[in-house]
Amino acid sequence: MASIYNCVECGNNLNLHTNHLYPPDFYFEAGNKGTLSFAVVDSTKFNFEKEDKIMPFFETLNYWGIQRKRVKIKCSCCGRLVGYVYDDGPPLTESPGQFHFGPSQVVPRAPRYRFKNKALRITHET
Repeated sequence: MASIYNCVECGNNLNLHTNHLYPPDFYFEAGNKGTLSFAVVDSTKFNFEKEDKIMPFFETLNYWGIQRKRVKIKCSCCGRLVGYVYDDGPPLTESPGQFHFGPSQVVPRAPRYRFKNKALRITHET
């Protein structure tokens, strides 16, 4: 059964395909609560805006914050924020990593497009 994903504000069809959807129990570093994650999106349906934010978190004198780098996904029709792009997807290579301990942070990772459930209107095709 296929699903159609529309923007909740303007009703624009976002052209997201169910076969690119990650399973709900797939582990990601950035989490997946209240969201749907896709491996591929149609970039003509979205505007992408880089976000580089430092959140103050003072633990010691030398440690002054947490840096968050991500990309906002906005609907190209109405400009509503619908999700974020993270780089914590599956590794782009089949390499076992250094010393065969698995892929490390050095191995480039596939982008993951994470959409908020409350920003999507999902209808099921029969």
